[in-house]
Amino acid sequence: MSGVADVFSFIGDLFLVVGGAFLFLGALGLLRMPDVFNRIQAGTKAATLGALSLLVGVGFQHPEWAGKLALIALFVLITTPVGSSAIARAALLTGLRPWRKAHGEAEEKP
Repeated sequence: MSGVADVFSFIGDLFLVVGGAFLFLGALGLLRMPDVFNRIQAGTKAATLGALSLLVGVGFQHPEWAGKLALIALFVLITTPVGSSAIARAALLTGLRPWRKAHGEAEEKP
């Protein structure tokens, strides 16, 4: 039985690292994006994936918490899009416009 617990622990650790990486990239996106709309996009996508990965990792570490973790995941999946939509709508209503590249700049090619 110890072998199965070790595998679950390793998988949980892997999900925790992936979740931390997503949360870090989301924070980096908040710093690097040019306007509020792009920041919302970077923050909500990465934060949702990061939080869900962390919850899955904790679920592998502590399977007895599965019900509570599922409720937390449902809460995150429902509230994140609603919150980001509210922020974007408020930004538009206050007169902020999405960032656009200046016409004189050359398009970057990969």
